[in-house]
Parts: sequence; C-alpha cells; structure tokens
Amino acid sequence: MKNLLISLACMTASCAAEPVAKTYTSPNGYEVLYRIAIPEKIEEGKKYPLVLFLHGAGERGTDNIAQMKHGVPAILAGAEKLNEPVFLIAPQCPPEQWWSEPKEDRMELNDAGGKNPLIKAVLALVAETAKNQPIDPKRIYVTGLSMGGFGTFDLLTRTPETWAAAIPICGAGDPTKAGKFKDVPVHIFHGAADDAVPPAGSQLMFDALEKAGANDAKLTLYPGVGHDSWTQTYADPEVIAWLFAQKKPD
Repeated sequence: MKNLLISLACMTASCAAEPVAKTYTSPNGYEVLYRIAIPEKIEEGKKYPLVLFLHGAGERGTDNIAQMKHGVPAILAGAEKLNEPVFLIAPQCPPEQWWSEPKEDRMELNDAGGKNPLIKAVLALVAETAKNQPIDPKRIYVTGLSMGGFGTFDLLTRTPETWAAAIPICGAGDPTKAGKFKDVPVHIFHGAADDAVPPAGSQLMFDALEKAGANDAKLTLYPGVGHDSWTQTYADPEVIAWLFAQKKPD
C-alpha cells in the first residue's frame, strides 16, 4: 500500500513534486508527521506557491502515508497541467485526534481558535517552511476535506493573514468568526446528500461570510452527492486553476 500510494502521487504529478516523508517538532515540542512535495527544479530568485492539505478522519494514523490517499495526487496533477511548480505540505493527524474538533451535530466547530497543540504545530510548520524555502508569501493556500474541511475553516479563523485562498470541502466552521477572514477568497464545496457531515454547516459558513461582507466567497453544493465531494472537486481543472490564480494584494 505504501509503495502504491507513493507511485500514484509520482505518476499523477509526473514526478515533478514527489512527496517526501518528514517529521517536524514545533517550538512547543509537538511532533508532526508530514509529507512535503517540492518542485523538481527550483530556479534561483523565483518564489513558488505553497499548499497546505488537511486530510479526513479516515486517514489518521502514524504511518505518514495514509494522508496521501485523497486530494494530494489530484492537486499535484492539476498543478502539473497548469505548469505550476508548487510546494505542498500534507501533515498526518494522529489516531483519535482532530485538526479541529466539531460539535456533535457536525455543523460547527467545537473550539475554533482554541489551544489545540496539533493545529498550532501545523501552523508553525507552514511558517518555518515559508521561511526556509523559496515560498511566495502572497501565494500560500489551505484546503482540506471532511475533518480537514473543519481544520481549514479553523486555520482561516486563527491566521487569516497567512492565506491567499482556501478550499474547505464537506466541513464546517464557526459562523460567528467568519468576519475574521472575510477578505480571504474562499470556495466551499459540499455534497447536498452528505449524511456524514451535514451540508448545512457549509451553508452556514457561506451565509456568515456574505453577511460579513466577504469579497470573494463561493459555495458549490453538488446535487445528489454524498460525503465524497472531494474527488470531483480536486479533479476539476477550473478549481485548481482558481486556487493558483489567487494572490494576496500588495
């Protein structure tokens, strides 16, 4: 399984950004397993976009490979088609933990902007990577599915100044804090027939963003689609093109 997933990521991205397994220890001592894709050729003086990908609950573990199952190969393949060399970080959430814990009805976050050491360590990892690699600070993106969709909204709440754009998929957030990231372009996706995470959570976030005066918020509800709304989202070249087209203003 491990070799299969690595080969899949390599083939879909034409080996332009084969993910490498690493371990990061944050300043607060929290250890994060992650994989990082780096452009095959880095030109001197050039800055590159960075994507943070947050996986779903089913890929939690300690093997530092399961998080590659969904999303990552398609994002890298989409970047390759756009001729867009990219850095991509895919951390792995440990068993029984959450990027950001949802409430029981899964329509909102339980503690958005709280003290979760895991999500704080992930933010530190992104910051350190941006500092040590040739990353364009105006083109740092975050996306995630299911549990990672919740995490994406949480990160938008915590550090809105970091992100040039976000794609939360079949998740939810804290609508009372939507105003904190109203200036960040956000495209929300959800299956209208999702019986695992209610699409009403995404609708609540979109409505809250519009009420807050969001500059660029979109919501796509797929009719008849269940929980797996991420496959068609990440496979859509227009979605990937939209993501990489976003850039923080000067």
